[in-house]
Amino acid sequence: MQATAPRLQTRPLERRRHQRVLVSLLGRYMLADRQEYPCQTVDMSPGGVLLTAPVKGEIGERVVVYLEHLGRIEGEIARHTPKGFAICIHAAARKRDKLASQLTWLANRTTLGLPEDRRHERITPRILSTVIRLDNGRELPARIIDISMSGAAIAMDHKPPLGAGVTVGSTAAKVVRHFQNGVALEFRLPLSPDRFDENIVL
Repeated sequence: MQATAPRLQTRPLERRRHQRVLVSLLGRYMLADRQEYPCQTVDMSPGGVLLTAPVKGEIGERVVVYLEHLGRIEGEIARHTPKGFAICIHAAARKRDKLASQLTWLANRTTLGLPEDRRHERITPRILSTVIRLDNGRELPARIIDISMSGAAIAMDHKPPLGAGVTVGSTAAKVVRHFQNGVALEFRLPLSPDRFDENIVL
């Protein structure tokens, strides 16, 4: 009887357990030399994140990232891109499952137009008066309604267009929403937790 050749056991190409979602979150990252830089996510899954970042670091270098809504994430640089780099996230299964839930919520919020996430505490500072400076240098008086670590609600008569870059006090931001008496701003970088209290001055 003719012997049949053994069949090779082939492993299918690995498929990502979690799909990447397009999500734009502001944050900061720290490289191995402990220098911190601003960043913004392009897309993300519980296993990795693509960042727009000014300093790329080395392939394989450890990096710690702090992202709004998601907090601290650790990993290593997997590859460079023209505008930044991609990170392979190091996390236990429980942490990955939590990230998956958070990313699903963020993706649905964008798709369905859900209200802003309120997991960031909001405070009303003691000093409410401020000045909004537009890109063209024009300054407009304004009043702070409340502040979170990632943005602020501002009462003002003149409403800059959605997406406009502004500076509130000395803090860079962009206009993300209009409401009846003013605008909602998203800070270019989240506020530092150690200065986030009622005495804060933007």
